[in-house]
Amino acid sequence: MTIDTKDVLNSILESISRIDYIKPDQIPNIDLYMDQVTTFMEEGLERTKRYPEDKILTKTMINNYAKNNLLPPPVKKKYSKEHVLALIFIYYFKNLLSIKDIETLLDPITSKYFGSDDGFSMTDIYEEVCALEKSRIDSMAKDISRSYTHSLDTFTDVPEEDREMLQKFSFICSLAFDVYVKKQVIEKLIDDMPKPESKKKK
Repeated sequence: MTIDTKDVLNSILESISRIDYIKPDQIPNIDLYMDQVTTFMEEGLERTKRYPEDKILTKTMINNYAKNNLLPPPVKKKYSKEHVLALIFIYYFKNLLSIKDIETLLDPITSKYFGSDDGFSMTDIYEEVCALEKSRIDSMAKDISRSYTHSLDTFTDVPEEDREMLQKFSFICSLAFDVYVKKQVIEKLIDDMPKPESKKKK
């Protein structure tokens, strides 16, 4: 591959090394109106955008999440810190999972720990999960570098003018296969979870 592709890889690895998350103490301790929630999420997750014009969260999205039981309803049109934590989870899950799967995954968490004063809270869960994810960044970067190196061993017998394009395709396929397998595992784990009862059918 040319130096250009290698530069792209280095840029990706550098971005991975700087991955961070919204800290619980960065979330306002006061309840927020919807406009304030969307503004906070837009600012806090701006670095995750692919394109500048992408929207992190809209009013329509929040209403749909509440309608589909992904998010507990606001109190007097205001959203708590725990609502914001749930929205952050939803933001990351929605790129990979269906609305139904996210509901199945989050329902036992929000049902038991949302608004809990029993010593263990949504904030505790969020911090624990984020610490686990941060601890995996180095190994993840190494896995990506390894996939890149393996891709350089493919299509070595094709004409040089086609090699870069095909090796890049091979590299992307390798990364996509990882995502595919992990998505299958996630869906299998969710399928084994109890399905939440509809909160609308009462």
